[in-house]
Amino acid sequence: MTKQIAKWKQDFFTIWTGQAISLITSAILQMAIIFYLTEKTGSAMVLSIASLVGFLPYAVLGPAIGVLVDRYDRKKIMIGADLIIAAAGALLAIIALHMELPIWLVMVILFIRSVGTAFHSPALNAVTPLLVPEEQLTKCAGYSQSLQSISYILSPAAAAFLYSVWELNAIIAIDVLGAVIACIAVALVRIPKLTVEQQDVKGNFMKEMKEGFLVLKENKGLFALLLIGTLYMFVYMPINALYPLISMEYFAGTPVHVAITEIAYASGMLAGGLLLGLFGSYKKRIRLIAASIFTMGASLTISGLLPPSGFVIFVACCVMMGLSVPFYSGVQTALFQEKIKPEYLGRVFSLTGSIMSLAMPIGLILSGFFADSIGVNHWFLLSGILIIGIALICPLVTEVRKLDEKSKGYLPKEGVFYDRTR
Repeated sequence: MTKQIAKWKQDFFTIWTGQAISLITSAILQMAIIFYLTEKTGSAMVLSIASLVGFLPYAVLGPAIGVLVDRYDRKKIMIGADLIIAAAGALLAIIALHMELPIWLVMVILFIRSVGTAFHSPALNAVTPLLVPEEQLTKCAGYSQSLQSISYILSPAAAAFLYSVWELNAIIAIDVLGAVIACIAVALVRIPKLTVEQQDVKGNFMKEMKEGFLVLKENKGLFALLLIGTLYMFVYMPINALYPLISMEYFAGTPVHVAITEIAYASGMLAGGLLLGLFGSYKKRIRLIAASIFTMGASLTISGLLPPSGFVIFVACCVMMGLSVPFYSGVQTALFQEKIKPEYLGRVFSLTGSIMSLAMPIGLILSGFFADSIGVNHWFLLSGILIIGIALICPLVTEVRKLDEKSKGYLPKEGVFYDRTR
């Protein structure tokens, strides 16, 4: 038993270490590219297009990518995705040695990297429950959230320093090295393969895509949680774009004030991820999700009520917002990994990611319109009130509350539910 525990921890943290290095180097490069585009164009439209290119592949191609992740060896998909990201970066670095990078080429490379990420993310999420015991999934999700937080904290400062002393192609080379290290880490771990019958590589593509939706739809609790989460993301995600506006215009700050809010948020997220990693065995997961959403809503509401002199309190609210994030996203990820049979996880995670990604631009357009009309602080207040309402509704939905009961999933081919055991 002790050897088995040591083995899954060794496997998980081997992959996790490789991903940590790759995630941090990618975040640094992403920030450096933003600096480059800002320096060369000074155009908000160019930056908006770069952001759109970043999530568009996941939003549009997600369901189809999910089928491929479930059909084929996920280990090879993860390695292949990292190699594609590395190759795209290497190409950009080589071209940068000989000429000034045209903006269109940077956009193409960003798109290719985004496609690689769209394959890698669902594959990684689908692999985790094959390695990690069910009762440890929430804790591992907490560790992953902590990793993401560290990249948010380190990347702006590291990118700003490196961009000031190095050429862009040198920063790209670091990211290529990070991707290669991630590939090696995955290659060192033995990941259980799904059976040929489960993969069914000759199956009908559209039918398999539909099966991913059916698996999710028939688990009424997860489907309801996804709808609640989509509504939550629709209201909350656009707020991310408004932090600089409220910091500089409403609170009369400078770019330094914007950086302080970003670091405060990421630090809170890091603390939340570590807490979830340490105490992730708590059984009432729906309470954690509802409490997380409520904390986010309350923090936004308080932020919207602050006077222009209340920046210090706003920073404290940013810490609380970040602290709440892992207890929503990390716990939800663990629930999906626990309730969905492994051979459908690629499709389910790609589908959920696609739905969330599509909700973001719509919310961003609406929030921009309302924030300009009623004031950014009033939009924070209104968003907070709406999110508090979502938090109160979440535990009232009977099927969502049932998610804390024994793990059950749906098999579309057999038309029956199964009890998941280990």
